[in-house]
Amino acid sequence: MKMPNKVTPYKESSIAKFPVILELLEKKNMTPSELFSKVRKNKIQSIDEFVEIIDCLYAMHKIEIDGEVLHYVG
Repeated sequence: MKMPNKVTPYKESSIAKFPVILELLEKKNMTPSELFSKVRKNKIQSIDEFVEIIDCLYAMHKIEIDGEVLHYVG
């Protein structure tokens, strides 16, 4: 996971990409593959980074996983 530091600016860190995923899930529940196809066009190009971000959001109870679908937790 890219954390902001002297070498990595905040805009390039994984934390800066949390809102991108949360905004999409707030509008519509999606499978991980649907979500990745949408965010891949914008900012997240690596599947590894995508999985790390999803893991962090799940650990922070910002999203839930029901079967194969991701849900925003409001």
